[in-house]
This record gives sequence, structure tokens and C-alpha cells, in this order.
Amino acid sequence: MIKKAGLSISILGAIFLAGCDNSAKIPEPNNGAKESTTVSTKPITIGYSDYPGWVAWQVAIEKGWLKEAGVNVDFKWFDYSSSLNAFSAKQIDAVTVTNGDNLVIGAGGMRGVIIMATDYSAGNDAIVAKPGINSIQDLKGKTVALEKGLVDHLLFNTALADAKLSPSDVKITNAVTNELPQVFTSQDVSAVAVWQPVANQALKNVTGSKIIYSSAEKPGLIYDTVSVNAEHLAQHKEEWKKIVKVWDKVVSYINDPKTHDDAVRIMANRVGVDPKQYEQFISGTHFLSVADNKNVFKKSEGLESIYGSSYYVNKFNLDFNIYEKDINVDSLITDEIVNSIE
Repeated sequence: MIKKAGLSISILGAIFLAGCDNSAKIPEPNNGAKESTTVSTKPITIGYSDYPGWVAWQVAIEKGWLKEAGVNVDFKWFDYSSSLNAFSAKQIDAVTVTNGDNLVIGAGGMRGVIIMATDYSAGNDAIVAKPGINSIQDLKGKTVALEKGLVDHLLFNTALADAKLSPSDVKITNAVTNELPQVFTSQDVSAVAVWQPVANQALKNVTGSKIIYSSAEKPGLIYDTVSVNAEHLAQHKEEWKKIVKVWDKVVSYINDPKTHDDAVRIMANRVGVDPKQYEQFISGTHFLSVADNKNVFKKSEGLESIYGSSYYVNKFNLDFNIYEKDINVDSLITDEIVNSIE
């Protein structure tokens, strides 16, 4: 179900070079056109994929809240990797993406500007270990399987740092994420770093295995966001404000005990999962309202800020050669939209 993936290395031929200004300013329209306050005949296209923070948009779609807000939006369902490729090719106007992968898109030459965060991972990304391994420290000298360069490689690297260990203290085996539950059964592998529901599959494959570290221990390490083509954003600021306001309504619907079950039902149906099973993934997702976003978009070095989190991920991406040249992180984030909403 939940699937995050890294961007294909083939789109990294041209490294995005940001200007001297170290903050993301939405460029003004260069065609002299005035912004329209009416519903455009051409829909705004948003690519979304299978992660609770993004599947939640299905609530707004089915309830008709976007039309009620006077905005014409066409949500297009993708496999995550395909959505990033479509966005990079300018086939869609916006995409749901982790803040780290948005940096990779930027390094590839496409300026996608993060305007809001839907959530941060609060347990959906985990390190699963075999019996006898009770902490990250116990992995010293052991073999850990993960998919190099992806979000749970970042999580594992962070776990090592917290345990005062270095990557050289463990042996890393690279494997495709969906194959990790089977790899976990290998006698040589002591742990795997995976996201849900792959983590559950790993737990089932090895009796007595358990989660020894998860994204719940690092709030803000992995933000899930909406990134918009900068040129498109310049022409449609008012419409994007409406879309973000609708998101606030979605979060309220999910968090309200009176409507929570209906929200989970809608989301579970979108991905073909039983609502009771899907509830687990909801609890591993910390949804962010507009008020939450106003705090998250305050610039600081810590993980409580999407800026600080992105600085951290940028360093990881450089250290592990996800891309070779440093990029201007601030140029790929703007607080203008969330702070304009009262």
C-alpha cells in the first residue's frame, strides 16, 4: 500500500542552481495577466499517491469541497515514482512529495516550491530487528538491509547518529524495498529499514521480530508536502490559497471523533484496504492543519521547521551522493501561501 520511492537518477543530469536570494519568492506573472478569482476552465492538476497524508485528499474530492471552494482541481492518481517523473516533465502542475525528494527534483533542474506540509511521519517508517536485537546499539557489527538513498536510509542513518554509531559500524545490504521482508528472513540480516505496510510484512516473516526505532522518535525528519511548479504558482496564488484552506477542512474531518471513521473509510477504500487495518497507518501519520503549518514554516535549524528538516536531508543527500552539488534549499520552500490564510 504505502509506497515512497526515490527519483530516477536519469533526471539528475542538470543540477538546479538557485539565485543569490536565499528565500523562496513566488515569481510574479510575466505575461501581464491578472489573477482570476473565478474558477478556471482549465483544472489545476495535482499528482497524488499511496501515503495516508496524501490519500487524505480523497476526502475533499469525494465531499466536493474543492468545487465548493470555487477551485477547479484534477487529482491524478500515480505510483509515487511516476508522479515525480510527471512533475519533473511538467505534465502536472503540482505533486505530493517528501521534502527530501523535492530537493532531488530541484537538483534535477525542476523548481518545485513546497507551499504546505500535509503531515510528518510519526511511526510509519521503522527499523525492524530480529529477536535478540533490542536497540540500535545492538546492531554494531551486524548486517542491515535497506534501499540505499531512500527515506528509510535517512531514518537509519539518523538512528545510528542517535546511538553514537557511524555507518561504518554496520554492514549495509542494498535491496528493493518491496523485497526487504523476504531479505529479512536471510540468516545474515539482523534488521531492515522499511516503511509501512512493508514493515508489517517483515514482522510477520520473522517470528519474534520487533520495531526498535521509528520515525515517531524523530518528529519532522520526514515531512510530506505539496510542491507546486514555481511558474504555475505565480499565476494561481489565489487558487492555491483556496486549496490549502480545503486541506484544513480535511484535517479537521480526520481529527473529529464524529467524522473520523468516515474519513478512514474513504481513504481505505481509495487504496483497497480494510478500514480497521488502515487505522494503524493513520496513527503513524501526524496530520498538519493550517495553524500547524504556520509553525512548521517558521525558519529554524531544528526538525520542527520544514527548513531545518530540509537542511538536514540536503546534507544526507550530499553525503550519500544522491546529488553532487549543494542546492539552495530555501529557494524550494515558501511560507507565503500558509501565512496569507487567516
